[in-house]
Amino acid sequence: MNFSVTELTQSLLASYRQHGGINHLDGVNLPSKGAVVDITRDLLRVVFPGFFDDHVIHSSELKAETALLLDSIAGRLEDELYKSLNCFGCPESQNKDPRHAAHTLTVEFLQQLPAVRELLQTDVDAAFQGDPAAHTREEVIVAYPFIEAVAVHRLAHVLHVRGVPLIPRIMSEWAHSRTGMDIHPGARIGTHFFVDHCTGTVIGETAEIGAHVKLYQGVGLVARSLAAGQALRGQKRHPTLQDHVTIYANATIVGGDTVIGAGSTVGANVFLMHSVPAQSLVLMEDIRVRVLSKQERSTEVDFQI
Repeated sequence: MNFSVTELTQSLLASYRQHGGINHLDGVNLPSKGAVVDITRDLLRVVFPGFFDDHVIHSSELKAETALLLDSIAGRLEDELYKSLNCFGCPESQNKDPRHAAHTLTVEFLQQLPAVRELLQTDVDAAFQGDPAAHTREEVIVAYPFIEAVAVHRLAHVLHVRGVPLIPRIMSEWAHSRTGMDIHPGARIGTHFFVDHCTGTVIGETAEIGAHVKLYQGVGLVARSLAAGQALRGQKRHPTLQDHVTIYANATIVGGDTVIGAGSTVGANVFLMHSVPAQSLVLMEDIRVRVLSKQERSTEVDFQI
């Protein structure tokens, strides 16, 4: 097959002219996805010292190691925030030049790291106490993808609530690609949160989750309909789970008006579009499981679920 770089270049240039909506040319730099990912990795090292490092961290070195790491993060994060604000702006940057706003946001973000660690301590405890397969809290931190997903979410959420564009989504989608758990950085999540297995779990932007909530794999907290598109921006589209709610595997809770009352349990595979009061048990009905004997196909046992 003949191949001409010149012809291919001309073809792509024609595509760039015709489909300009997916070009970003002649403008200011967007935040670097690779740089944001590297910053996020280092933030995990800060909030879980010794767990995400490739060498042993001794207590005698912790102060110096932490100071060096924070200084590195601060400079790189400020650069990426500057790019983001220079492209899109945010409420926090109004009446400020982007560089000054980026510096202020960087400082405010880093000052929140102790509070993020306090929340993550409750998440680790919830995972350890809620899973008899966990032998130690150390195992939970290094081996449970949920912890990485929720840690990145709690970090990204700090930036999201300050109106920072793009960067929180880069952080959360990186965690999504690694863990299989999709949490929008706008979701509000209380203390002692745990998602067992976590694969396929989706938590939408305006979801609100109380304290001591436990989810299983494949749970969706989703919007009722997105047919109205951008007209729905800023509206409450995703459900609210009050304290001490448990949602079993592959259940889907739909709609911004839907509230799952405190202490309720929603069974596996339930599709729920309306609120339920506190202390509810929500189950699927009229599902039959058929058990047949391989040797005697005429033998059939039905279990009503």
